[in-house]
Amino acid sequence: MSIERKGYCINGEWLESKAEKYLTITDSSTGEAIAEVPCCTEAEVEAAIASADKAFKAWSNLSISKRVQYMFKWRNVLVEHEEELAVLCAKELGKNLNEARGDVRKAIEPTELACALPYTVQGKAAMQVTTGFDTASYRFPLGVVGGIVPMNFPAMIPWGWMVPLAIACGNTVVLKASSQTPLTAMRIMELFYKEAGFPKGVVNLVTCSRKEADLLLTDPRVKAITFVGTTGVGKQIYSVAAAHGKRVQAQCEAKNHALLLEDADLESATSAIINSTYGCAGMRCMALPVIVAQESIADKFVALLKKKAQALRVGCAYKEDTQLGPVVSASHQKKVCDWIQKGVDEGAELVLDGRNYKVPGYENGFFVGPTILDHVKPGMTVGDCEIFGPVTCVKRVKNFEEGIAIMNANPFANGSSIFTQSGYYAREFAMRTDGGMVGINVGIPVPSAYFPFSGNKDSFFGDQHVLGLDGVRFYTRAKTVTTHWYDEESAKKPMDTWEGTVERD
Repeated sequence: MSIERKGYCINGEWLESKAEKYLTITDSSTGEAIAEVPCCTEAEVEAAIASADKAFKAWSNLSISKRVQYMFKWRNVLVEHEEELAVLCAKELGKNLNEARGDVRKAIEPTELACALPYTVQGKAAMQVTTGFDTASYRFPLGVVGGIVPMNFPAMIPWGWMVPLAIACGNTVVLKASSQTPLTAMRIMELFYKEAGFPKGVVNLVTCSRKEADLLLTDPRVKAITFVGTTGVGKQIYSVAAAHGKRVQAQCEAKNHALLLEDADLESATSAIINSTYGCAGMRCMALPVIVAQESIADKFVALLKKKAQALRVGCAYKEDTQLGPVVSASHQKKVCDWIQKGVDEGAELVLDGRNYKVPGYENGFFVGPTILDHVKPGMTVGDCEIFGPVTCVKRVKNFEEGIAIMNANPFANGSSIFTQSGYYAREFAMRTDGGMVGINVGIPVPSAYFPFSGNKDSFFGDQHVLGLDGVRFYTRAKTVTTHWYDEESAKKPMDTWEGTVERD
């Protein structure tokens, strides 16, 4: 079977790369190669930056109203192509169809937020701040924004977290798409120009290695970097880009914990945990891979968790009845399985083993079945490090205080949840957890796009989070204008060295 060789997109045109190396994209359910994408050269990445830089002046000078009209049209294009994009996402990544549809919808939702820009980008003003002086604040676009994209949300992250608010605010964008799952992002890129009709160069897309992507961190034409990926890379991006005068938002790894108390509704809590732990095959930073269970109900919980996990339908990602699809690649499959073995070696009890999982008819797919490791103790790396697969670790505690102490000891603090019927413990948890996104009887406390995606500690580096008003602030710079108009009387008065900024008696 012949496989398609893709190009890169600059100034609205798809070009053939001069790259010496091409990267193979696979169907995660079958293991078959379906496309090749270029490891773009440094010159090609620089050309993408130049295209965005050239487009910035005209795009940023376009009225807010006209930019928002583009965004309304763009939102409708995404809605029209939702199913096509979901199937492509499921094929290249491994999410089941329902999860892939959610991925696309989570690109649509921030686009709808971007349509509200005439309200969200408003500044503030006051007349007569001091006698005869008025002050107003405005928000202006930055310039070129570089977006560095992970593999696990090929629609939501580039085309939801990054592009909508960036361009609605008047910036232009260079996307470095994931080298493992670029096809969904590339198809959306095609629709962006062909069907939505955006001006050339507003968004540009390349695929490349980390070496070429580092140009985005140092090129003076790039004013901001938005990144999603591992903590080690995020720290490096934050330090290098900030040293070159850029603002940065780096969304990084997670090891989200949930505290399961003895008064929780165990049936509904376990169902929520199944959904949040094994959804997207665990390949998301808001997965719930660690359950901190109160000892009095731990045995009952683990038995119920195993029963529900074994009932999951594991299969081809783009079959309608599949509940748990494959992971993204053979190398990632091996990594997850190695983590399972490491947990066993560290002394955890393997309650359910998802290794060597074969789906009839899809024997070469990258499947890992649901896995449960019980009695995970403090200091076991399997309970502290991000696995990014369908693996649940159970940590047992005596009470609420011990549970929240164990949770807050983790270096990551993206999200955290509690399952309880106690209003007191729910409130205590919300106040005291380090998690930036908190769930009360909610397994995946991902806020809507109208609120910031607010990870903490080693899960985030930067000043403003993605989405919500944080996102608008990140993609704009403040400018404060103070105005004074002279009349005959004020013109005769001697000028103070503070020139009206301090009101004297």
